[in-house]
Amino acid sequence: MQKREEPFDVGALRNGSQVVFNKIFNAYYHRLRLFALSYVRDEFIAEDIVNESLATLWEKRQELGDNTNIPALLLTIVKNKALNIISRDQMRLSVQEEMQDITMRELQLRIADLQACNPDEIFISEVQGIVDSTLQKLSSQTRQVFILSRYEGKSNKEIAELLNITIKGVEFHISKVLKILRRNLKDYLTILLLLFFSK
Repeated sequence: MQKREEPFDVGALRNGSQVVFNKIFNAYYHRLRLFALSYVRDEFIAEDIVNESLATLWEKRQELGDNTNIPALLLTIVKNKALNIISRDQMRLSVQEEMQDITMRELQLRIADLQACNPDEIFISEVQGIVDSTLQKLSSQTRQVFILSRYEGKSNKEIAELLNITIKGVEFHISKVLKILRRNLKDYLTILLLLFFSK
């Protein structure tokens, strides 16, 4: 037969009796810790909850009525503290899941962008931009010689006749443009060498 627990002297506790408080501590600490542990699933957190709950009882002892059910009150305090911790953990997990969803969506967008990326088009577009910009800075005759040679596929002789200059003059203009382009496109030449000629 289970021994009936004697009620605690609430009046003495209210007046600051350390003896009564120690009796409450010894009678319920272990059971309250097991109760908290069954919900928070962490020994240290469960112990903290019970210690804080007993501290709350001591701090609020002067508010206790003569008929206060100490075990029920303690269980309520422990329950509320455990609920706060579980609710906080639930919110933290919810935020983490939301952040993971955002990260996942961002990754999917980056993957889609990368899959849609055509390196050939980007590379050619950038190189063409540098070529066009370089040509704009040259004299009109040099630019015209290069366009006729490289874009329209005309021979040096045809260009010489069209522009009324010597073939040597055509070769000079083309050589001049190629030298400037080699300098302006040096980064792209390095990439091409790395991509296609490195072992």
